[in-house]
Amino acid sequence: MFIQTEETPNPATLKFLPGREVMAGGVADFVTADAAARSPLATALFMITGVNGVFLGADFITVTKHPEKSWQTLKPMVLGAIMDHFTSGAPVVADDDAGYDEDEFNDDVAPEVVAQIKELIDTRVRPAVAQDGGDIVYRGFKAGTVYLNMRGACAGCPSSTATLKMGIENMLRHYVPEVQQVEAVN
Repeated sequence: MFIQTEETPNPATLKFLPGREVMAGGVADFVTADAAARSPLATALFMITGVNGVFLGADFITVTKHPEKSWQTLKPMVLGAIMDHFTSGAPVVADDDAGYDEDEFNDDVAPEVVAQIKELIDTRVRPAVAQDGGDIVYRGFKAGTVYLNMRGACAGCPSSTATLKMGIENMLRHYVPEVQQVEAVN
């Protein structure tokens, strides 16, 4: 098995491409070892000292490290854990619930506006950030503000504010006049 790695805009995060499907549908974001209990792969990765986060995408895994650890020492251990997992035949996630379902909130705005915002995020934003090992998910729209949750390599990335404000906000304001700004939420 050959696993490729790619740097992401977030220096604390590396993207690992195992050359096979990771998540059949959806994504999963684990920010603690306790949250990773339902994923044998994420659990194995959190057993490596210095791993702070694991994000599972359709065909990639992003791993976020502790600031005091170096990729030079962590990368071989992460590659080994990923290889061991896929050769074991264990499931990536023990259940079909991919990710988390937070309640969405919306102003008294036309459902068509919310649908248009979601469509733009799903078709234009999410594929672009997935290339960098992350994900951005719609959480709500209130008083002209679109709330988005940044996950994987996008969470904590130094360039995420620029992506959010100059990229996503400008695009949404262009296509959806009701949008005034975009904010990140946890």
